[in-house]
Amino acid sequence: MLKLALITLGIVALSVLFLCIKILLKPGSKFGSTHIGGSKAMRDRGIHCVQSMDAIERREHKHAKERIN
Repeated sequence: MLKLALITLGIVALSVLFLCIKILLKPGSKFGSTHIGGSKAMRDRGIHCVQSMDAIERREHKHAKERIN
């Protein structure tokens, strides 16, 4: 059981290392944005985050219900 846990931990650590290799070796680099608005392809298609889409829809439709908090 312990041997399996150590092997699993080693595989996970190696995977994280491979995922971060660019970040670790290239100075000044960082992970890219994971938000929908940070993707050029999504922006080109007119797709935004759900909060932005909701705000746009509410502006375009004057008879939409007001947000209740």
